[in-house]
Amino acid sequence: MNNSAKILIIDDEIQIRKLLEITLNSNGYKTIFAIDAKEGIIMAANSLPDLIILDLGLPDEDGQLVLKRLREWYQKPIFILTVKNTEEEIVKALDNGANDYLAKPFRTKELLARIRSALRNLNQNEIEPIIKFGPISIDLTSRIVKLKNEILKLTTTEYNLLSILVKNEGRVLTHQYLLKEVWGNSYSDQTQYLRVFVAQLRKKIEEDPNHPIFIITESGIGYRFNTS
Repeated sequence: MNNSAKILIIDDEIQIRKLLEITLNSNGYKTIFAIDAKEGIIMAANSLPDLIILDLGLPDEDGQLVLKRLREWYQKPIFILTVKNTEEEIVKALDNGANDYLAKPFRTKELLARIRSALRNLNQNEIEPIIKFGPISIDLTSRIVKLKNEILKLTTTEYNLLSILVKNEGRVLTHQYLLKEVWGNSYSDQTQYLRVFVAQLRKKIEEDPNHPIFIITESGIGYRFNTS
C-alpha cells in the first residue's frame, strides 16, 4: 500500500472537500484540491497525482466531459464521487474510463478500502504470472486454475471471464465491457450470457455461491472482483 500517494479531489462542495481532507490525511495520503473543472484539469497536469476523485456535478463543466478529457492522457485511477447515482450515469462514467464510483453520502471506510485496492494495482508494473486469492491460484501463462492445489476445470469462456475480472481486481467492470471483451461487440446487450457464466464461475470458485466474496455484483451495473 502506498500511503504517501498524492490524491487530487475535484469537487466544489466545501464540506466534502473537508471530509476528504481529514479522512485521507489521517490515513497518510497527501491531498490537493480543485473547485471546478478548469482548475482540476490544470492541477492534474501540473501535479500528476496518483489518483483523482472527481465530482460529476461541477459548476463550470459536466463531470463526464472532464472525465473524457482527463482520460485522453491521464492513465492512473479516477474515482467518481457524485449525487448523480442513477445506473445510467454510473455506467456512462465507467464506460468513459472511471475506475470506480461512490455515491454521496459515502462511507469513509469503503472509500479507503477502494483507494488501497486501486493504488495496489497501480504499483504493480506488471501483472504477476501467478495470482493467488484465498485457496485459488491462477497461472496466467499456462492458463491453469487451481483450487486447494487441485486443477479446476474451466471452459475457455469461464477462464477468459475469470482472467479479465482478476486482472482488473477492485475495478467495477460494466456488463457491456465484459460482454464485449469475452464474447465480442455483437453480444454487448446479451446480459443473460454474463449472468449464466458468472453463476457457473461462482459455483466453482466460491465457498458459498449465494454469498460470494470474490465476484461481487454491482447491481444494474456490472461486477467487481475482490480479493481483500
